[in-house]
Amino acid sequence: MITLKDIQQARERIGEYVYLSPLARSQTLSQRTGKELFLKLENLQMTGSFKERGALNRMLQLSDDEKRCGVVASSAGNHAQAVAYLAQRLEFNAAIVMPENAPLTKVSNTRSYGAEVILTGQTYAEAYARALQEQEERGATFIHPYDDERVAAGQGTIGLELLEQHPDLEAVVVPVGGGGLIAGMAVALKEQKPKLKLIGVETASYPTAKRSLEQDCIVPCGDAASLADGIAVKQVGEIPFEVMREYVDQMVTVDEEEIAAAILILLEQEKTVAEGAGAVALAAALEKKFWIKERRVAILVSGGNIDVNMLSKIIEHGLVKDGRRIRMAVAVPDKPGSLSRVSSIIASCGANILAVYHEHSFPEGPVGTTVVMFTLETRGREHAESLIATLEKEGLHPEEQK
Repeated sequence: MITLKDIQQARERIGEYVYLSPLARSQTLSQRTGKELFLKLENLQMTGSFKERGALNRMLQLSDDEKRCGVVASSAGNHAQAVAYLAQRLEFNAAIVMPENAPLTKVSNTRSYGAEVILTGQTYAEAYARALQEQEERGATFIHPYDDERVAAGQGTIGLELLEQHPDLEAVVVPVGGGGLIAGMAVALKEQKPKLKLIGVETASYPTAKRSLEQDCIVPCGDAASLADGIAVKQVGEIPFEVMREYVDQMVTVDEEEIAAAILILLEQEKTVAEGAGAVALAAALEKKFWIKERRVAILVSGGNIDVNMLSKIIEHGLVKDGRRIRMAVAVPDKPGSLSRVSSIIASCGANILAVYHEHSFPEGPVGTTVVMFTLETRGREHAESLIATLEKEGLHPEEQK
């Protein structure tokens, strides 16, 4: 088992290398959830996630011979970046095996730190198998992303920081993939404050920890794409599982829509960028997936390495879902001035026209009319419905396009 002393020693070992991330109170999110909510912003670490802590604690304990032979790791992205960055900083070689479908931003960042990147397979399990093969062939040391006491102890330093930053915390909500993060934090938090509630959150696509705890044995599960690629792990680690059995109070899941909504809320309201795995803890709080009487709650924003193209899609999806961006078809009389009239009505309602498509040569609809497609920006669903009602009163019969 990981001990509190292990974590305290890890803190001394890695302290000069790791950023003391802020614990920021959110007034907006506190009002939304009915809790006093604090965000632990691990997305501000050098490589964009908490993974530096565990990897560093493990790598600083390598012998001189092990350093000369270098290290090997397997990862979907954040652990890869951390190991690559730290190997460069500590001046030894690193080979990182990543799934072929790993986010491009994480692959390019890993390469930018000077590591050799090997892309293989479609899942973490396949990348892991190849990494073990590379380790044996190279005589290198394998740095496990979660199933290692020294790695978990490094992640546990977040728990020490939380209680130093806010000794009166009553609950902590943590993302869960392989389990190394919550295992280390569980020991750090519960050994010092046993009554504190610890809640783990998985993506519903990979509920391995939840099912394993329910069945009291490790249950592999999950085989689907997820926004939370950083915690898309099919099997929780053996070491973390033993810790979770003893210390974790609740394990819950969130779905893809809930994750996307949390990413958008963090970006729009808190001005912080989170990847899918980094937003699951907040998603669980917003959706009230766990029920606790405790009010002072820390939410771990574990990482911010999200591809900008994916972020753009999430923003667009969120705007459409909220009714702040709508597309509608309007049949207008096929005569001069009709488009101008509709545009004027839309403007008078305070909506913004983002795009107009008007096919005059091959008109749809009844003879004497033409259909105009509008993409509009509104203040929300209520505003959009008010606009549609106004157009109806003007005899234009708009049809919102889903």
